[in-house]
Amino acid sequence: MWAAIKARLTGRAPEPSPTSTGSSPGAPSPFAEGFTSKAIDEAKVEDVLDELEIVLLQSDVAVPVVERIRKDLRKSLAGKRLRWGADVAAAVRQSLEASVRSLLAKPPLDIVEAARSATKKPYIVLFVGVNGTGKTTTVAKLAMRLRDAGLGVVIAAGDTFRAGAIEQLLVHGERLGIRVIRQQEGSDPAAVAYDAVEHARAKGVDVVLVDTAGRQHTNENLINEAQKIRRVVQPSLTVFVGDALSGNDVVEQAKLFQKSLGVDGLILTKLDADAKGGAALSATFVTGRPILYVGVGQGYQDLTPFDPDWMVRRLFAEGTAA
Repeated sequence: MWAAIKARLTGRAPEPSPTSTGSSPGAPSPFAEGFTSKAIDEAKVEDVLDELEIVLLQSDVAVPVVERIRKDLRKSLAGKRLRWGADVAAAVRQSLEASVRSLLAKPPLDIVEAARSATKKPYIVLFVGVNGTGKTTTVAKLAMRLRDAGLGVVIAAGDTFRAGAIEQLLVHGERLGIRVIRQQEGSDPAAVAYDAVEHARAKGVDVVLVDTAGRQHTNENLINEAQKIRRVVQPSLTVFVGDALSGNDVVEQAKLFQKSLGVDGLILTKLDADAKGGAALSATFVTGRPILYVGVGQGYQDLTPFDPDWMVRRLFAEGTAA
């Protein structure tokens, strides 16, 4: 993202990127002219922010986040005095990085440690999100992390509307040696979740992971169904799983699930392929909830705790114009 921002501000096309949206060589820019003194005046800051806003929006950064970043940078840059020979682009980058870090700075939550230290057993994690985000696979990945940490795990196959989802979890469960509680296709998902919790209580299992149906987030029945599951099993944690590559869609999904259910944290999949990064930044901002884990591959081991510093390094890498 930074390479595209820098190209836009300097008026030079980023290298290499044939699809870049940067300005053509020779185009006027806030850095190419007007910084005649080392004190950045407010008018010039607004020019910078206008250019910056274009790239942020193209990078799937939601409008409320763009407005917050503009506010932060306006406060940080206006009237700022730079030492002789200082790079104005570097000053903008420093302010922008600080703003992004503050947006990502949510109190972290380690599900493994939360489950281990929970006084009430089993520790119940409810997963919500739409189809196609990798939610069911994410459930299996987290199950392996919990199992490898020495915790007992059971999975509830709560997506009873897709026979494929049940079969998928059964395959994962067999590979991982983890029990999957299921009923027939079309069964009440809340009943499946309840059975899994009762099984865990009877067997002394530490954690129950509840998968749910993922029809479109605008489907009222889907939201009502998830709310019923919450009432029945009273989860310790509700986690939204979203696809980082879906851009502003994942932001709107996260907002709706937060409003309807009250999510406690986010897991974003396919973040390894998301060069823009705006969706991750926006989703945590609009929900006010931390990103707990990120999916960075297809293997069971490819679910890693979210590191804000890692995200900032990706966003501000010099080698990409995305």
